[in-house]
Amino acid sequence: MTEHAAEETPSVDIDVEGIKRLIPHRYPFLLVDRLTAIKKGESAVGIKSVSINEPFFQGHFPARAIMPGVLIIESMAQTAGCLVLYSLDTDASDKLVYFMSVDSARFRRPVVPGDQMRIIVEHQQSRGKVFKFKGRAMVDDKLCAEATFAAMIVDSSE
Repeated sequence: MTEHAAEETPSVDIDVEGIKRLIPHRYPFLLVDRLTAIKKGESAVGIKSVSINEPFFQGHFPARAIMPGVLIIESMAQTAGCLVLYSLDTDASDKLVYFMSVDSARFRRPVVPGDQMRIIVEHQQSRGKVFKFKGRAMVDDKLCAEATFAAMIVDSSE
């Protein structure tokens, strides 16, 4: 998705309580604070405000706090999970989205406390319950990380 395409994505304002109705993640592992745009079945934009109070900063790294790359990708996956479950137009409380693979992950610059990360995900393809996405994490319109990843939607009883 280009920056221009992200701007064309219909605006929404889903706060953390709305996100918690879509995905089961909770503190300290809920890594999306707000959804600002969703085009059902196609793309979503999420926001993560990075605070020094995040528990992972105690050990990563004590001398210079940097958000772990795997958690940046997890924030992309959570945004994609919100996109999938929001697009279903049904009660998502009994659904889970499982990570299946991560490809082509690239980390361009660190994400640090005080940053507001803009997470852009775009649906690439799907086959049955399996979805493939491209995600990017931006801070101040600068690319911090990007990845292609796959996830599967399942009933929580599976």
